[in-house]
Amino acid sequence: MRRVAAVDCGTNSIRLLVADADPASGRQHDLDRRLRIVRLGQDVDRTGRLDPQALERTMSALAEYAEVMRALEVERVRMIATSATRDASNSAEFVDGVRELLGVEPDVVSGDDEARLSFAGATREIHGDRRAPYLVVDVGGGSTEFVSGISEPESARSVDIGSVRLTERCFGSDPPTSAEVSAARKVIEAALDDAARTVPLIDAGTVIGLAGTITTVAAIHLGLAEYDSSAVHLSRIPAGAVAEISDRLLAASHEQRAAIRVIHPGRVDVIAAGALILRCVVERTGASGVLVSERDILDGIAWSLVADV
Repeated sequence: MRRVAAVDCGTNSIRLLVADADPASGRQHDLDRRLRIVRLGQDVDRTGRLDPQALERTMSALAEYAEVMRALEVERVRMIATSATRDASNSAEFVDGVRELLGVEPDVVSGDDEARLSFAGATREIHGDRRAPYLVVDVGGGSTEFVSGISEPESARSVDIGSVRLTERCFGSDPPTSAEVSAARKVIEAALDDAARTVPLIDAGTVIGLAGTITTVAAIHLGLAEYDSSAVHLSRIPAGAVAEISDRLLAASHEQRAAIRVIHPGRVDVIAAGALILRCVVERTGASGVLVSERDILDGIAWSLVADV
């Protein structure tokens, strides 16, 4: 067993996993898994820079994570930084802060590498249990990753649609107007056209959905009063439920969305856009539903520290 820490810093959230991983047996024992909504990608799409307050929120979360790692005596650490830091002209400020707090530099990975790590994390518990090939879909804040394969990823593509980016780009009203939703759909469909040039979106045996947007939609579908990761993990959202929840969230005001207790407060303003992305993906693939996994890029990062992924 090796005690490792994985940190995933995306456009909307920053997450930590501390786990004992045994490459010989393939077993993983989670010691700590947590999330903070920091909105690092705030206005990056418009300004091209990381906002000072967003950087401050992110460094505060990382300081907390560093304390957890010290307390648990972590042996190795890897941090992945994704869409927001790829797009920012002042990313050096972010890198310097990470190095000071964690003692490692963040890996600012390509979208395709991000997709492959997500596939590795998501499919570890699924091989042989569901029909292959798998299409793993990770809807993030700034981008959405698609990766297809069976035991290994065979094709991957990252496209610049995410819940934060789409909200900032297309939704100016609360709730969004029908014209804004139509404009957002056009942006999503163009991105799916791009993804489909690399990844076979319509040939999947099982569509596996990852990350906060999709797990939140799953929790809404399950009717949970409080978010329960054990109930969400490996649950299934039928295509009809995805469409119904998307319509409901797009028609709701910020106040009405905030009243749905399973929606994290940091996702309330962007969940409608995220659900619309998921709906368009399901429609494009023709899938009857989405298998939801709580295992994702964090788990892929953790295993990259002890084994090839």
